Amino acid sequence: MRPIGFEGGRPYLRDTMNRSPLHGSVPASDVLRRRVLRRLQWLKAVQDPVAEPRNRDPRLPELRRWQMERLGRSFAHYLADPRTRPAAQFFLSDLYGDRDFSSRDRDVARVLPKMMGILPAKMIVTAADGVELHALSHALDLRMARALSSTLRKGAPIDAAAYAEAYRAVGLPHLRLHQIGLIECIGVALDHAVHTPTLWQLLRLSRLPAKLAGLEALQSFLERGFGAFRVLGGADDFVGGIVAQETAVSRRLFAGDPDPFRA
Repeated sequence: MRPIGFEGGRPYLRDTMNRSPLHGSVPASDVLRRRVLRRLQWLKAVQDPVAEPRNRDPRLPELRRWQMERLGRSFAHYLADPRTRPAAQFFLSDLYGDRDFSSRDRDVARVLPKMMGILPAKMIVTAADGVELHALSHALDLRMARALSSTLRKGAPIDAAAYAEAYRAVGLPHLRLHQIGLIECIGVALDHAVHTPTLWQLLRLSRLPAKLAGLEALQSFLERGFGAFRVLGGADDFVGGIVAQETAVSRRLFAGDPDPFRA
């Protein structure tokens, strides 16, 4: 993802990192450590209510509730199917949701060196993608909340038309696609992991060391994802369906479609 510059004199959200596991002669573990730390720095900066006053925008929690309700409707067919329900619930709560991830992210920042020795590298990459997704989603939500505050009168509820107008005002279609791409990366990684017995066993065996190292929240996040994807028995249709669905919604919103959230 190319840099998108600065806003208000601070790095808004930028990434010049190559996803390759090796950068020349730099050890892979160092590259991964820097990648995780960079994403944690993004998240901390974008959530800081002092450095980023838009975190205090009263439209922000309302926007998140509206988005979760919309996603619940869009995911209704996945939630109704016993096979896909656990994965859909994981996506809604852990990837799209507005739950408090601060303990998970403090875990990563506080004991990253220990984590590198306990959890498989592939799982750390997945956790890093989860932090990046959280940071990017939050940054976009801040812009959306500001746009809604500037167009809606005080007390007026958010509706589909107001949301679509704010979405187009914020723009950044390449970041919207990157947001969907991160969701796909996490889903694909979890699906591959549950079909790799050694990775699943390593994660389960690392439960006690993770607890002793203070990594319970991160461990729980990964285990919830693993448990949900084990039920799927193959996630291609589920992950591919969500990616196709949300990509279509994004394109319709940018195009001014009068019914962007249709199935």
